[in-house]
Amino acid sequence: MVVHCLSFALTSPKADQHKGFDLSPDTKRPLTLRDVSEASGVSEMTVSRVLRNRGDVSDATRTRVLAAAKELGYVPNKIAGALASNRVNLVAVIIPSLSNMVFPEVMTGINQILEDTELQPVVGVTDYLPEKEEKVLYEMLSWRPSGVIIAGLEHTEAARSMLNAAGIPVVEIMDTDGKPVDANVGISHRRAGREMAQAILKAGYQHIGFLGTKMPLDHRARKRFEGFTETLAKNGIEIEDRAFYSGGSALAKGREMTREMLERSPELDFLYYSNDMIGAGGLLFLLEQGIDIPGQIGLAGFNGVELLQGLPRQLATMDACRIEIGRKAAEIIAAKLENPDTDMETRITLAPTISYGDTLKRR
Repeated sequence: MVVHCLSFALTSPKADQHKGFDLSPDTKRPLTLRDVSEASGVSEMTVSRVLRNRGDVSDATRTRVLAAAKELGYVPNKIAGALASNRVNLVAVIIPSLSNMVFPEVMTGINQILEDTELQPVVGVTDYLPEKEEKVLYEMLSWRPSGVIIAGLEHTEAARSMLNAAGIPVVEIMDTDGKPVDANVGISHRRAGREMAQAILKAGYQHIGFLGTKMPLDHRARKRFEGFTETLAKNGIEIEDRAFYSGGSALAKGREMTREMLERSPELDFLYYSNDMIGAGGLLFLLEQGIDIPGQIGLAGFNGVELLQGLPRQLATMDACRIEIGRKAAEIIAAKLENPDTDMETRITLAPTISYGDTLKRR
């Protein structure tokens, strides 16, 4: 089933003020050694020595300079003097995983747009760890890319400072439930959770179990879960059993968790999985047991992974608009670099639709 993604735009963000610096899209500029010098009260030469770890500088001065640089979000320029433009034709793409089938499709969308430009994407992987994201972002910004595409809206304070101070187009992707630094393209995961809950309840299911990734590191799964449980609660229904996993084969984990959950809670008549891969494992287990799907038990996942179209039954799911998210993000980067004053949509929410497949009764 082809899932169509609809989009609508929110208004452009108002100028943000941070630590005395005007960070509005119209006046945003990259920070310089002079900014760090003024903030720390030492000379630019001393700042340079500290950041390059060269020369004789006291510990107190070094601490003061590093603290000022971190507070401002300043990242030293490793290619300063090498290029007159002070920029390279690279777009930093920072994602949590390459093993997750979601993000290669996002990269496909990005490449579809950037392949017709001089820009090239370079990928950094964070493993869903905020501290690692901060490190990856620091290293990638130090090479002065022309733009940043980064997954999610939740970052450390230092990472947000770096994004705010970068002076280049920044697009946060995948999620629109929160306040972005600059541009934003994704879906509302809370809305996705609410809509799936409504479909399950409309089909008449009452005894529901949830199986998913460990939270809160997976913020988008957490938001879907929140939207899902809120809608159930409004209709007098509570999750009766839940299980979480991290690491290992998602298919194998889906089989294992499904078996264990039904042993604990045999009265369940619906299982909602945080992603399609563990949902596929659960589906295969239930088919082996000869269980009537969706009569005895209904199932649903999330992501609309094409690889799973070869299953004996089509799993109910919701497409996260991955390729379109990648395309829209790359379009924003390319357009802003060509014309910084371009009047275009920079806050885009895509609206996925439910694919009922063979595992969710339609009523």
